[in-house]
Amino acid sequence: MPRTPTLTFDRGTLVLHPPPRGKAWMEFATWDDRVEKFRIPAIQYRRIVEAMRGENTEFVDNASAFYPIELVSSLEMEPYLHQTEALDAWKLAGRQGVVVLPTAAGKTYLAQMAMEATPRTTLIVVPTLDLMHQWYAHLKAAFPDAEIGLLGGGSHDKTPILVATYDSAAIHAERIGNLYAFVIFDECHHLPTDFYRVIGEYMIAPYRLGLSATPERTDGKHTDLNILIGTEVYRKTAEELAGKALAEHEVIQIKVKLSSAEREKYDNLIKIRNDFLRESRISLGSLDGWQRFVQASARSQAGRRAMLAHREAREIALGNEGKLRLLADLLAKHYPARVLIFTNDNATVYRISYQFLIPAITHQTPVKERHEILSRFKEGEYTTLVASHVLNEGVDVPAASIAIILSGTGSQREYIQRLGRILRKGNIENKRAILYEVVADGTSEVNTSARRRNEPRRSEGREEEEEEKKEEKKKKEEENKEEEKKEEEKKNKNKNKRKEKEEGRRGFFMGVVMNPVFALLKIRRMFILLLHKAIASN
Repeated sequence: MPRTPTLTFDRGTLVLHPPPRGKAWMEFATWDDRVEKFRIPAIQYRRIVEAMRGENTEFVDNASAFYPIELVSSLEMEPYLHQTEALDAWKLAGRQGVVVLPTAAGKTYLAQMAMEATPRTTLIVVPTLDLMHQWYAHLKAAFPDAEIGLLGGGSHDKTPILVATYDSAAIHAERIGNLYAFVIFDECHHLPTDFYRVIGEYMIAPYRLGLSATPERTDGKHTDLNILIGTEVYRKTAEELAGKALAEHEVIQIKVKLSSAEREKYDNLIKIRNDFLRESRISLGSLDGWQRFVQASARSQAGRRAMLAHREAREIALGNEGKLRLLADLLAKHYPARVLIFTNDNATVYRISYQFLIPAITHQTPVKERHEILSRFKEGEYTTLVASHVLNEGVDVPAASIAIILSGTGSQREYIQRLGRILRKGNIENKRAILYEVVADGTSEVNTSARRRNEPRRSEGREEEEEEKKEEKKKKEEENKEEEKKEEEKKNKNKNKRKEKEEGRRGFFMGVVMNPVFALLKIRRMFILLLHKAIASN
């Protein structure tokens, strides 16, 4: 009697054996010579199951290890209209797809609504440890009777509802890929990278929800979200939700003039850079202009001078004295309102913190200290806070009404996230938020500001992002070199030990040959040593 075809999960893939009748499954399958069975990408689980059922193909599904769970929310909250619309659109799309909502528009609560409407084992993937703990706290409050665990930061829980970082989920995707029916990708623009995409590919989850304020990526890989999660099913902007779910807001751009000394130095530095670019026939406005500049700067002394001039000019634009004088005026004007100050670099953060006696948060701030600062800001003990990129994403910032961007990149995502930090209405019904964008007039900052607000998304912030990528790559290379150095030292140490042992043996045998008396003494010493060991063991 022929065996029934069985579908099983195997380390991020599906195995179908023996081959069933019909043709529906064949477009998904590839023959694997190693095991002499057909193998299918795990992400195709839902499609292949539906296809075989559509042909009435008999098979056994041993791939899925997920199951229904009981989820009853204890939160008595009336959802906003956009949250209800987004949930309905996601359901209509087969419970697969991406929802795009601005920061502070209630994406976490929308996810809880989706979980309650799809009560199955659920994996929530987030980009940072801070966000992981925030999600855990929100879910425990919403579903107090549910078993909720963590994967990341030293935690390796095995629970029906699991909150994991992208890093940990990618590492363990082969192991947990068949345990969850529903996967929620928070800040899903992180997913389409070479490392993180395996989470989507190795999971068989038939239900998927992606959440982001700005899913678009400058490398164009956001289109892969259509495959990894599903198509975009719903989108609302901050302007569309203003006065309803979000506070009314105003964006005020203030241009600050450089001092005479700053202007002279800035112009000289830009001239050094532009002269090199002209001689090298490089246009920073072209698609690969920044990359070519980076490469050319490494080939000659003139190139290195041009790159240093570019960076020094950028530092003048980002943190000039005029900006700090304006900052003092704005803080005095809005006191005692809660104010968030954003900069593009840590040096300016610490400078402002020192000069104005304002608590600062950067990536170097310990987690415990960061939580304490945010807690005091929430309670009103601190009315002002300065930060760089660390508060852009993954940190629940208590409601503030004023944000001041002293400097930033050309990234539209960063701009929307910073704006979103002051749009949460809280208990203030008629809250009006103000975002000040401070720009150094007559510098590259003017173009940077235009990019983050107006330019097409594919070209946004290219120069800054490329520079950040270069710095990150350099940092990783240095870390790798350090690891390689340690590994090499370890190998050399072991090699020296082996060499010493070899020389010791060689010396012994040479002594035996060259000096019989020496040999007899050595043998006698070894015999006495062995005798002592034998007596000690008895």
